[in-house]
Amino acid sequence: MTTLPAAVLWDMDGTIIDTEPHWMAAETQLIADYGGSWSHEEALSLVGQGLWHSARVLQSRGVTLSEDEIIDHLTEIVLDQLRRSGLPWRPGARELLLELRDSGVRTALVTMSIRKMAQLVADTIDFDAFEVVVAGDDVAHSKPHPAAYLRATELLGVDPADCVAIEDSPPGVASASAAGAATIGVPLHVPLLDDGTFAVWPTLAGRTVDDLAAVLADARARSIV
Repeated sequence: MTTLPAAVLWDMDGTIIDTEPHWMAAETQLIADYGGSWSHEEALSLVGQGLWHSARVLQSRGVTLSEDEIIDHLTEIVLDQLRRSGLPWRPGARELLLELRDSGVRTALVTMSIRKMAQLVADTIDFDAFEVVVAGDDVAHSKPHPAAYLRATELLGVDPADCVAIEDSPPGVASASAAGAATIGVPLHVPLLDDGTFAVWPTLAGRTVDDLAAVLADARARSIV
């Protein structure tokens, strides 16, 4: 019998919901307000990075606000979009979250967005999707550092090696893997190099709890080879 994960740890932006276009538009407008320009390729370079890192990049492009002011400004724009348009779900994410809840598998949201945004998303979902929320302002180190995932497993009281993490970006995959979780990459806006250390799924659509258990079993098998 396949063992279910002790918990499934979810990234948010680009994994559960596709907010990246909102972030990119907000960054582009903010830099333009200060007389600069911001290409799509430059915006893609920030996908999965911590917001304080992103703020420093925007400062280097001429934005004279403080890091916290930049983060608050961008977050409010994205939050307004979500309030007006609803959650832009990624295919299969809602269904898998609901199956996890119905199967009794614990879940955590592990995001580099700040808590007020993470909490709005969690609260907007029409069922109790997450037992724990760890946001970018809850930890001292952003992804790809493992701090956020380690904090989530600490709050849940589980071993990271018994968990599965779902991510969409290179920094996120690196963070979850460094924490010791069996990791699934579901690429969206940026490619993921399949180096054999994590599973790559083109989509969550049609995926089940049993599929997550299989990824965990494969990760355990690799660890004892």
